[in-house]
Amino acid sequence: MKKILWLVLGVALGFVVAHQVNQTAEGRRFFSDLDKRTKGFTESIVDGYRERESELRAVLGDAGEALSSTVK
Repeated sequence: MKKILWLVLGVALGFVVAHQVNQTAEGRRFFSDLDKRTKGFTESIVDGYRERESELRAVLGDAGEALSSTVK
């Protein structure tokens, strides 16, 4: 129970500090830059996932066609 209390306290303190930092011009620039980098990272992950998914679908499609031609 103590660990949960410390976790909640840490998260709350983090939000308070982030809010205070965001009140300054430098803080807003920091969070804006962080947001841009996070979005770029997320887009890279999504692009890689979609590329790999299409590769796997192509391989499975080829395997499915080969399997269906041998069954007939």
